[in-house]
Amino acid sequence: MGRHTRYQGLIIQDHKILLIQHTRLSDGLSYWVIPGGGIEDGETEGECVIREMKEETNLDVSVEKLLIDEPAPPVGVYKWTKSYICKPIGGIAAPGYEPEPEAAAHYSISAVQWCDLQEESEWGNDLRHDPFTYPQLVKVRQLLGYS
Repeated sequence: MGRHTRYQGLIIQDHKILLIQHTRLSDGLSYWVIPGGGIEDGETEGECVIREMKEETNLDVSVEKLLIDEPAPPVGVYKWTKSYICKPIGGIAAPGYEPEPEAAAHYSISAVQWCDLQEESEWGNDLRHDPFTYPQLVKVRQLLGYS
């Protein structure tokens, strides 16, 4: 599996975006992220996003369009990020699982949260102070006309 590009799903419903919470197993630290991951051999980008959303959020989604195609933040495994707008078409949002043993040894998916794109002030302090996810959400809000 390649680690160059992270394919993210911006699952949006009723002006809210779904985030997942990772909890590090080593120290219990939790943080919010946009669900996503790497492409598997033989997958298209859309198939990758659909699979990742099912694994991590238990939702079936349709991939609507590519919104962001840019270099990834300097921290982390990936060098590039592609973020696709997704629409939930089935299932109930719930914490999924990390199928890759090397990643599952370091963290679990412990929660899901719908964040209101219209009301950034309602986001928790942990999210508003997150150096990785917060800037991504601000950009999503701007690109979708919420700010």
